[in-house]
Amino acid sequence: MRVVFAGTPAFARVALDRLLWSRHPVLAVLTQPDRPAGRGQKPAMSPVKQAALAAGLPVLQPPGLRVRSEAELMADPSRREASEAAVDAITRLQALQADVMVVAAYGLILPPSVLALPRLGCLNIHASLLPRWRGAAPIVRAIEAGDAETGVGIMQMEAGLDTGPVALERRTAIGSADTAATLHDRLAVLGAEAIVEVLDQLAEARPDRPVVFRPQPDAGVTYARKIDKAEARIDWQAPAAAVSGRIRAFDPAPGAHAVFRRAGDAADAAGEVIRLFDPVVVDGGASPQAGRVVAAGPTGVEIACGSGRIRIGALQRAGGRRLAAGDFLRGFPVQAGDWFG
Repeated sequence: MRVVFAGTPAFARVALDRLLWSRHPVLAVLTQPDRPAGRGQKPAMSPVKQAALAAGLPVLQPPGLRVRSEAELMADPSRREASEAAVDAITRLQALQADVMVVAAYGLILPPSVLALPRLGCLNIHASLLPRWRGAAPIVRAIEAGDAETGVGIMQMEAGLDTGPVALERRTAIGSADTAATLHDRLAVLGAEAIVEVLDQLAEARPDRPVVFRPQPDAGVTYARKIDKAEARIDWQAPAAAVSGRIRAFDPAPGAHAVFRRAGDAADAAGEVIRLFDPVVVDGGASPQAGRVVAAGPTGVEIACGSGRIRIGALQRAGGRRLAAGDFLRGFPVQAGDWFG
């Protein structure tokens, strides 16, 4: 299969690296434009662009792939440059005569004109078991919701949001200690393996042995909305299992957090925002007010929830490093009766 690859973050790079070791030639790579990053806010290449340049592949970075009509451009001339970049990218893609485009977390909408360019269309590596968790943040939402398992699917792309038929799925259990980071890495490998398997099947398909893309069922559709940083504030009134899920879902970013105050401080007293990681739901007797520290020591900081308790194994102050609880407490004492708001 002659492949064009479209992707941007680390999740997509794993798939691109795997494709480069496969028998399927990658003709070119689409990735988002360089973005400011780090303290200096200097333009930084995406992980996919870094891998593509290292492999000597042509890289296309249009700000979008929508071609505007002349009437639209007359009404808003500021869009002309982006539209011309889209025309150039589409022309170059058309000239490649690819069999298929593989898409993994590209981050830009592919209009119907682009979806139709490859001979066999566009295949998306989606990090959920469709139709559950269509949309932008399926890994985070699966952990947050307490799902027992998730997976990846190789989906034929169409105009709808992750609505296309699926050729292959790979499943994995979600453990009680899984975070967005650990699940991301596991799913990235599964997705990379799955897309090569589907491309192999397409290369060997015959009229009497086609690759079957199965329509998604109508039941069980859920949407994984984009992450809002405001969601990272912990609601201590929730059950311990739900608090644990929220903390693990937002690890490493944006990092679930709460405002720490000392025992006796008023509710409106100034506190310090602390990020919390590595939660474990623990058994305990009757809990005090939600958010109160029950105990603190080398194994963690135990905090009451709306029902049950959690033990926090790692904490991080603003501008500081993430530290195991024992190390954190040596420089920032926490004791029973303190509270997280």
